[in-house]
Amino acid sequence: MAVLTYRDALNQALREEMKRDDRVFLMGEEVAEYDGAYKVSRGLLKEFGPKRVVDTPIAELGFAGIGVGAAMVGLRPVIEMMTWNFALLAIDQIVNAAAKMRYMSGGQFSVPMVFRGPGGAALQLAAQHSQSFEGWYAHIPGLKVVMPATPADAKGLLKAAIRDDNPVVFIEGEMLYNMKGEVPDEEYVTPIGKADIKRAGRDVTLVSHSKTVGVALKAAEQLATEGIDAEVIDLRTIRPLDTETILASVTRTNRCVVVEEGWPFAGIGAEVVDTIQRGAFDALDAPVLRVTGADVPMPYNKHLEKAAKADPAKVVLAVKRVLYI
Repeated sequence: MAVLTYRDALNQALREEMKRDDRVFLMGEEVAEYDGAYKVSRGLLKEFGPKRVVDTPIAELGFAGIGVGAAMVGLRPVIEMMTWNFALLAIDQIVNAAAKMRYMSGGQFSVPMVFRGPGGAALQLAAQHSQSFEGWYAHIPGLKVVMPATPADAKGLLKAAIRDDNPVVFIEGEMLYNMKGEVPDEEYVTPIGKADIKRAGRDVTLVSHSKTVGVALKAAEQLATEGIDAEVIDLRTIRPLDTETILASVTRTNRCVVVEEGWPFAGIGAEVVDTIQRGAFDALDAPVLRVTGADVPMPYNKHLEKAAKADPAKVVLAVKRVLYI
């Protein structure tokens, strides 16, 4: 297997799907001449030309709407948001057009498209550029929400998203682009809606997604030095949620901590906790705890920013609480 960065794995996925299907095209700010703000689209303009790799004005609502229309007439657009913070300007097209068109047309129109780009916090980008919006989009019937944590999953899930006949919100980890990992050489597609157990364990289940998968794995390593065996689940897909994998794990370990970057109120972790209390309540030996971002706008000060993020130390503390030690 090749070792690729997260960004290069995404680039491979785009290139392979554009070669495979000439209905696939990429549109967004600086995706063509500049090779993408994060260089995910590097080389695609030269290979596929300006009709399939399209630079846009700074007008998220406009080019998201063009993508919806293109999808309705048979193309398969990939719409890049420079960050998901900027997608707030396109939310009407994502939520009221793309998500609802199949339902409102009685199935006459499908909207096979991907909205993709980086989300979550980076380093000192402050309150307006450090937000985790997966909970917003997962709330909407008609949207699928995908958040890969590794290069291999980034490639496999993006290929699956492009091939899906529904609109997919594909949120990439802004701090993951330089992350390296093994990516299979052969053709593969990672199924949407299937979580992955990144580390098997017997004492407690850690449910995580995107950047917090790394946080959970680091916490599990520290816990192992103290004789505590943590299982780490990477959700990979927020909607549809793989409840079967979550419930099977919690039934084995009897304890659970949910780790997420987003805010606590009405967050993804709240949905996971509800799933567990409905489906595995009798298996629990302790209440499910959540480790989240702080319930504040993200501070700019680096020390306050660090304090506001989920980290391995907070996860270790939560695990010890559910283990009553």
